[in-house]
Amino acid sequence: MGNAIGTFITLFIFLVLVIALAAMAVKVVREYQRLVVFRLGRSIGPKGPGLVILLPFIDRPLWVDLREAFLEVPKQTCITKDNAPIDIDFLIYWKVMDPAASVIQVANFAGASQGIATTTLRAVIGDISLDDVLAKREDINKVLRVKLDEVTERWGVKVTTVEIREITPPREVQAAMNRQLTAERERRAVVLEADGKREASIKVAEGERQATILRAEGSRQATILTAEGDRQAASLRAEGFALALEKVFAVARTVDDKTMSLQYLETLKTLGTSAATKFVLPMELTNLLRPFQEHTKRATE
Repeated sequence: MGNAIGTFITLFIFLVLVIALAAMAVKVVREYQRLVVFRLGRSIGPKGPGLVILLPFIDRPLWVDLREAFLEVPKQTCITKDNAPIDIDFLIYWKVMDPAASVIQVANFAGASQGIATTTLRAVIGDISLDDVLAKREDINKVLRVKLDEVTERWGVKVTTVEIREITPPREVQAAMNRQLTAERERRAVVLEADGKREASIKVAEGERQATILRAEGSRQATILTAEGDRQAASLRAEGFALALEKVFAVARTVDDKTMSLQYLETLKTLGTSAATKFVLPMELTNLLRPFQEHTKRATE
């Protein structure tokens, strides 16, 4: 019985040792990971992805993540070229390009990068005025990325992006910026109001011009129609007068001397009934009365 228990304990210890050795010797490396292996202190390069077999107690593995990561740099106080203190915080996005160098060349990449980033930021901001810092954020991001990448390249790390998250100018500068912003808004409001009034005046003037043109066109058409009516009326009156004259002339051609003499006698009769005492008779009247004289003469003979 005692021998059986001892054998069972020995077998259990052996299984535990085998499992422990297997766990130390067999590693599964994911696609976004690499395993930098040091064999007796010497690097034998990165391993993976997939199944990696190690020598227990001889190989020492270090895991390296190849995915892009970011480093948050806390707010830093910098002095601009025109001696204005400003607070800036930003983010650094980086990615391991050489797993072995990222392990061998630098002990703490995050701490080293933060130190390089703060010193580089102060150097860059020190060469730029406050107005340019506030207005040229993208340019500052590019300069920081290039300068950081020059340093981190030897560590096998690529700085992909640098993004300034917040720039806090001094209170006096903020107050001046607020006043400037208010003045700019008021200026835009005045400009918009003036533009609106100008557009309205143009519209009103255009409407009045169109109305004047329409009124003038209407007056011209009315004058033309009135003149046309007067012309046609005058033409009709002239035609009527001409027709009347033609009728009078036609009737006058049928009147003989006796008829005219009778008309003169009627006229003389009318004159005789008037209150006048003197009458002026034309010489032609004797010629018209001559037939009556001859008739009277024949009647007396």
